[in-house]
Amino acid sequence: MFPEIEFNRIKRLPPYVFAIINDLKMKERHAGNDVIDLSMGNPDGDPPQSVVDKAVEVLQRTKTHRYSASKGIQNLRGAITKWYKRRYDVELNPNTEAIATIGSKDGYAHLCLAITDPGDLVIVPDPSYPIHSYGVVIAGGNVNRVELSPYTENFEEDFFERMARAIREATPKPKFVVVNFPNNPTTATVGLDFYKELVALAKRERFYIVSDIAYADICYGDYRTPSILQVEGAKDVAVETFTLSKSYNMAGWRVGFVCGNERLVGALAKMKSYFDYGMHTAIQVAAIEALNNHDDFAREVSAMYERRMQVCVKSFAHAGWEFPAPKASMFAWARIPEPYRSIGSLEFASRLIAEAHVAVSPGIGFGPYGDEYVRIAFIENEERIRHAARNIKEFLRRG
Repeated sequence: MFPEIEFNRIKRLPPYVFAIINDLKMKERHAGNDVIDLSMGNPDGDPPQSVVDKAVEVLQRTKTHRYSASKGIQNLRGAITKWYKRRYDVELNPNTEAIATIGSKDGYAHLCLAITDPGDLVIVPDPSYPIHSYGVVIAGGNVNRVELSPYTENFEEDFFERMARAIREATPKPKFVVVNFPNNPTTATVGLDFYKELVALAKRERFYIVSDIAYADICYGDYRTPSILQVEGAKDVAVETFTLSKSYNMAGWRVGFVCGNERLVGALAKMKSYFDYGMHTAIQVAAIEALNNHDDFAREVSAMYERRMQVCVKSFAHAGWEFPAPKASMFAWARIPEPYRSIGSLEFASRLIAEAHVAVSPGIGFGPYGDEYVRIAFIENEERIRHAARNIKEFLRRG
């Protein structure tokens, strides 16, 4: 019999909680039940029509089906740097400080592989998007989780102090720190002063910063997402990741980018040159169209999510489940109603699917500190969200 060979890297990865929820959701649908899906952050709209048209046009050209450039074609990198200049008044060199990636998740994971040595320590907020922690684990590093509690009165100050203390006390010292605002899943936001303090701390304590602003365009009221690269000297220590998935309804197109520190961008470029030849040229040209010509579309997408958010918060409160309205992102971070809190978020989410036919994401999937919460995504229309609230009202009434 062939001896069992261990795959130790895979053994460090826990079961993917969201796959469990997806299986339960599919089981209910196969049984004929209408499951209202508020789980994945998977936009339900279409991209701008001119983006689709541009992709089709390029697909029909000859000589566009060859290998592309792993770091992105020159014009795409130019569009990325123009986007930063327009949004944040940040100057970037498209040749050395910007790289296109196959989604921001891919960019971050390959960056981890490029810069993380076995045994390196990385500071990551908890709760956080799973790849923020497990990209480090896959690369052979270790993760120090710092609790992120978005609903405290002095959130920014409290979180910064916890993180600064973890950095100062860590052995070995962290190679880099991950921040993600607007935060997925908690929806927490910060102002530019937070980044100023973080950049100053990075220079004193000698670590890099990876900032993920995937939800930068989805802001409510007067809040606007800052960029860490707006801070003077930030490019000495920081890179930032972004994706076209949410702002332009291009999740399945897998287009993102990483910008900032030349050394980190260069390391990622070298790693990607071994892994891939970049996105198909048609997708890259369509991404140029989105970045250059559709700021208004991104604002319309944000306004749509704001309307859905308001309906969600109001209708769920009427159903007996209250949670704060977020200032940004396409999610709500909702504490599990008290009678169900002790069963944990995975069991609670499983019961919601089976008994209320509503799918949400269990907080435990984002880290140990998330287990009293679930993430609710605004990816169904307003009437479907109201329908979900009615189902949940009946679920809570039955107990």
